[in-house]
Amino acid sequence: MYDFNQCDPKRCSGRRLARFGMLSEVKLGCRFPGLVLSPTGVATLSPRDRPFVELNGLGVVDCSWKEVERTPLHKVRAPEHRLLPYLVAANSVNYGRPCHLNCAEALAAGLYMLGWPEAAEKLMSRFTWGPHFIELNRELLDLYAKCESADEVIATQKKYLEKMEADAVEEKNRPIDLPPSESEEDESEED
Repeated sequence: MYDFNQCDPKRCSGRRLARFGMLSEVKLGCRFPGLVLSPTGVATLSPRDRPFVELNGLGVVDCSWKEVERTPLHKVRAPEHRLLPYLVAANSVNYGRPCHLNCAEALAAGLYMLGWPEAAEKLMSRFTWGPHFIELNRELLDLYAKCESADEVIATQKKYLEKMEADAVEEKNRPIDLPPSESEEDESEED
């Protein structure tokens, strides 16, 4: 984890994982040989990245979503940077917000997508809300894990979001089934 020290130390999921020995910190400016989940990525993570991660490791950038524009992300030195596709946060700070994952959620999503769902679940078990992150996103995580390339992940994301939008329109246009009003009851009694 590259830590920019922008989070509340008591709430920081990355620091909590470090205390449990589930990740280690890489000093800013130092090189990490693996793949880093970072806002500076130009490609999306996909199962195709698994062999590289197996050899070199998976990292994450820990910075505040409110500060990401002013964060010197150029200090994250790694050969591969990746973005995550659409997923919904389950942490207490950004609950329900799409794409606003914390470090633990990002790492768990990466592990799951790369074919290590048990490792993702173990990582998330350290947080009361953690198992809910997996359940909330399981359908998408399973879909992404079946993809072969970043392009396929993006196509899957697009298809899923279009379905969500169509379902929302359908739900909005569905007639509401209301109980009968008093006047309707009165009319039937008179008949």
